[in-house]
Amino acid sequence: MKKLLFLSLLVSFSSFSQEETTYTYNTFNSTRIINSHSIEMLERKTMDMKIGHRFGDIAGANGGIQSLFGIDNSADISIGLEAGLTNNFNIGITRYKGAGPYRQLYEGYAKYKFLAQSNKMPITLVGLAKYNVTSMTASTDSSSATSFPDFVSRTSSSYQLLIARKFSERFSMQLVPTYVHRNYVGFYDQNGTFAVGAGARLQLTKLIGVIGEYHYVFFEDGVQAKLNTFNPIALGVVFDTGGHVFQLNFANSTGFGEAQYLPSTYSDFTKGEFRFGFSISRVFKL
Repeated sequence: MKKLLFLSLLVSFSSFSQEETTYTYNTFNSTRIINSHSIEMLERKTMDMKIGHRFGDIAGANGGIQSLFGIDNSADISIGLEAGLTNNFNIGITRYKGAGPYRQLYEGYAKYKFLAQSNKMPITLVGLAKYNVTSMTASTDSSSATSFPDFVSRTSSSYQLLIARKFSERFSMQLVPTYVHRNYVGFYDQNGTFAVGAGARLQLTKLIGVIGEYHYVFFEDGVQAKLNTFNPIALGVVFDTGGHVFQLNFANSTGFGEAQYLPSTYSDFTKGEFRFGFSISRVFKL
């Protein structure tokens, strides 16, 4: 009897160990949720052209019909090119108009997938590192955050772990612990900023999905009150046509990129200080 039990366990273990790995795909529609990167990667020998635009406040003191609910104003513009060097390693470069205090920003990133969700692995784990530099003219006011006494003062960086799971064909969720470091900041501000974000997608049809994200930012004592900053929140709709991914969104943050929207969101969503934006992504093979 013991021999039969042992043989049965051995056969079961052998069958499990030889089970073919089945990977999970299309956790999100593109390499972005809204502001944040997603765990999605570009395949080897593919490139992605991304264009983003964010307008002015829809309501509040600076919104309303006089600015056509923010359409007259441009908060930030981005254009970027990303490439898949391998299926698990991507790089990219983006130019931002900048939403303040730093403008004319260039951002480079490297992104690596450590784990992929499968029938043997419950999550996907991706690491992301970014480096930013501003080419704006330095202020003559030595107390300004943009006076830039040297080149290093013009730079910032951010580091993220993207942890995601596709729970079903319709619902996916991601957690995003983040650290942002700006080398030169204004009075009462902080150089290093930690944040924890969460993003989700609910796929309504094959073409249309609803997306959202929220980041809780950990400020040092007194910083948030003195600078009057808020946690960034964004909601949107994504259209995946197969060739293009087109996104419409509403966010209280003005700028793109972690070095902008995490430490420098000054708009209160509850007072109508949020704005319409859109992005277009086009992937093509080399």
